[in-house]
Amino acid sequence: MLTIHDRPFAPDDRSEPGHWEGDLIIGKEQGSAIGTLVERQSRTSRLLHLPLRDADALHDALVARMSDLPPGMLKSITWDQGTEMARHLRVKESLGVPVYFCDSHSPWQRGSNENTNGLLRDYFPKGTDLSVHSEEHLRAVEDELNGRPRKVLDGRSPAVVFPTLIASPTSPVLRR
Repeated sequence: MLTIHDRPFAPDDRSEPGHWEGDLIIGKEQGSAIGTLVERQSRTSRLLHLPLRDADALHDALVARMSDLPPGMLKSITWDQGTEMARHLRVKESLGVPVYFCDSHSPWQRGSNENTNGLLRDYFPKGTDLSVHSEEHLRAVEDELNGRPRKVLDGRSPAVVFPTLIASPTSPVLRR
């Protein structure tokens, strides 16, 4: 298992695109979940429809949702130490990227993802059944969230910044 300390950059270093942070938001009585991923530089979000809350469902959803990324835009995934990532070696093999794990009780090590999960609670309140949301609904929420301007992106939205990174991954896009 690779930890965040094995990662070749510090938690606050967002200078290179293609590194993603992930987690789950959990539904009513811990019976349902939605996977969340955030690209660290552009703050682009991707949501994972999970028919079941287990490691196999997460693996399948991750592979299906992240396989369409252009070369260089998926370099690593950093996750918390939840049991849902028990298939992390399969994820690594399937997507061809390392999976790093944060320290226990250190959500700040995935700060972009934690912030995004807070925004997502406007759409998916705590204590509700998350399994009722279709994949199409998750895409609509994802599109709306990615269209929101962000102060950290100089008022631009992830939907504007992400294509810029794809076109020129070495061009700095964050405020300094």
